[in-house]
Amino acid sequence: MSDTEFQPLDSGKVPRFAGLSTFMRLPMARPDQVDIALVGIPFDGGTTNRSGARHGPREIRNQSSLVRRVHHVTGLSPFDQLRAGDCGDVPVSPLDLHDALDTITEFFTKVRDAGARPLAVGGDHLISLPILRAVANEPLGLVHFDAHSDTYDEFFGNRYNHGTPFRRAVEEGLLDPKRMVQIGIRGSISDAGNYDFATQAAVRIIFIEELMARGVEAVIAEARSVVGAAPVYVSFDIDALDPSFAPGTGTPEIGGITTREAQAMVRGLAGLDIIGADLVEVSPPLDPSGVTALTGATLLFELLCVMASASKPKHAR
Repeated sequence: MSDTEFQPLDSGKVPRFAGLSTFMRLPMARPDQVDIALVGIPFDGGTTNRSGARHGPREIRNQSSLVRRVHHVTGLSPFDQLRAGDCGDVPVSPLDLHDALDTITEFFTKVRDAGARPLAVGGDHLISLPILRAVANEPLGLVHFDAHSDTYDEFFGNRYNHGTPFRRAVEEGLLDPKRMVQIGIRGSISDAGNYDFATQAAVRIIFIEELMARGVEAVIAEARSVVGAAPVYVSFDIDALDPSFAPGTGTPEIGGITTREAQAMVRGLAGLDIIGADLVEVSPPLDPSGVTALTGATLLFELLCVMASASKPKHAR
């Protein structure tokens, strides 16, 4: 495929409601053909309550037909900076959790070996763990937007679920807890010790109240300082947003981030060495309006722009 083929379909020639449904109307591609591989992970086998995130990638693809070429603030067209393509879905088993985790890791190992940076769409938040297993050649930093810390130990005696991925990742040496920052955390907790692991490991937790008191710019400046110049992974759980903006998620928490604040914070990550990112926990069955999936698609574009601004393309433009 030529560079001219690694562009979104022109909405002036092919209507947004027509053609194959792909992320941002990009071509289907192999990881070795692209610099950034957009990949769906239709898996919610780690969900403990309201399911449906397995349908997230398909509906985000649909809503991402509304994404346009150029960022209105930066003037950047990520599609002109590098090659991005839709590399399909990981063929996960909905019936075997550990087989699904292994399959995800195998898929993203191939993405890494092909020299592409993954931009993944879940799926529940457990998907971050197998992606990190594939891409972390050294302990990575983490910028994590969420209502929940996801550093709990277990639920129902199971240590692998959407509330535990980052504890497992620290224990496995995939993340450096001193280079982890979690933004937007809030809501009642089941035990007073729920944050003990994270705080004892020196994870920087920024609760929503601190974010509101200090403001977006100050918090993102600190986040950049925490993760530094070394490689970092970015994970955005849609429930970081207030459910008035994103009701279609399994574990909503009121009092959250606005969509405008979320966009500003993602933009504030420009220049970091982001080796991969994901957007998770969009559950289309819980929001028939489609606004949550549209929000997810828009934030996916913000993440793509940030990754494109700092990446060195392997393919000449």
